[in-house]
Amino acid sequence: MINSTGGPAEGDTFDAGGGSILRQPKAVWATAGASVVAFMGIGLVDPILPSIAKGLDATPSQVSLLFTSYFLITAVAMLVTGFVSSRIGGKKTLLLGLALVVVFAGLAGTSGSVGELVGFRAGWGLGNALFVSTALAVIVGAAAGGSAAAILLYESALGLGMACGPLLGALLGNASWRYPFFGTAFLMAVGFLCITAFLKEQPKPAKKTSLLDPIKALGHPGLASAAVSAFFYNYTFFTVLAFTPFVLNMTPYKSGAVFFCWGLLLAVFSVIVAPRMQARFGSLKVLGGSLVLLAADVLVLGYGDHTTAVVCTILSGAFIGVNNTVYTELALGVSDAPRPVASAGYNFVRWFAAAAAPYFAPKIEEWSDIHIPFVVAAITAAVGAVVVFVRRDALSHEAEELQPKHAAEDSVTVFAN
Repeated sequence: MINSTGGPAEGDTFDAGGGSILRQPKAVWATAGASVVAFMGIGLVDPILPSIAKGLDATPSQVSLLFTSYFLITAVAMLVTGFVSSRIGGKKTLLLGLALVVVFAGLAGTSGSVGELVGFRAGWGLGNALFVSTALAVIVGAAAGGSAAAILLYESALGLGMACGPLLGALLGNASWRYPFFGTAFLMAVGFLCITAFLKEQPKPAKKTSLLDPIKALGHPGLASAAVSAFFYNYTFFTVLAFTPFVLNMTPYKSGAVFFCWGLLLAVFSVIVAPRMQARFGSLKVLGGSLVLLAADVLVLGYGDHTTAVVCTILSGAFIGVNNTVYTELALGVSDAPRPVASAGYNFVRWFAAAAAPYFAPKIEEWSDIHIPFVVAAITAAVGAVVVFVRRDALSHEAEELQPKHAAEDSVTVFAN
């Protein structure tokens, strides 16, 4: 939770358990392991975007639709995940999501045109939405050490997946741009088997989630503020992730190495650095400052030479890691909605920016020059910081008042999404 100063509330810090994050049941590790592969799928195509464009005779703006279709479907699917999992249970929802990823990732590797590939990525996005949102709920519900340890474990999976995705894409994509898709399908199939073997069926919530519950949850001023700020931040995030590979114009190996280092910084700063900064300065100060630094970093990335662009790309992983951790905590703790419902509403808003950035960044370059997409990304990060500053009361005071209610709700509603 967030206290009135914008820092972690007493007794619920990210350091809870003093290392308990590593002492988890097999079901949690199986879910976290599959989550790593799921997040690998996001950055998997980064180092091979130029290769895909060449192999399918497509323009950068066409290839960028691989991200747009993926995240557009992911955003809309956030309204469905709670509806589905509250009716069939957490385990079946996870397995359904994994099965869809296996099928559509495999089909993506067989694509004969960029249109087919974009369509298969959309199906992949649906499966990933069902899996990722439910995985967070399962980990929070089953992890030892409380919600703080669970969020750190989830962020660790995110960071590791984002780091390894580009590396896997580079290693397999150097032979053929099709191989990374087949590799992901295989790894997700392994995840399917692990969850089948180690995760017991989760109890269904006492109250079923409706399709409109996540939208209604956004009526809370704190959650709405977090979602709006995260929307602008995500535009910056995915400009870096989806557009920078075309700017760097490197071989799959070199591009994969750059984004591997970027992902490592993301993981380290999300899991180790962010909690310590929050404890010392308060969550909202850390978030606002990190967004401003990200804006400056992206602006330098856009106007620097090639070496500067590489350094700034890697460095952005640090700011993104901090932001991801703080935003996740805000989304799960700032409102009176059950955490899975709040998470669905929050993700519904922010993933639209992840869909927009990969599409608009190359379009903006076509309309202007290669620098302007990064200027826009810097502005959106700064706007995210402004939202945090202006809405700081809604993002802090209300959360403290609602903490006791969450403790009672989580035991019966955590699997709703």
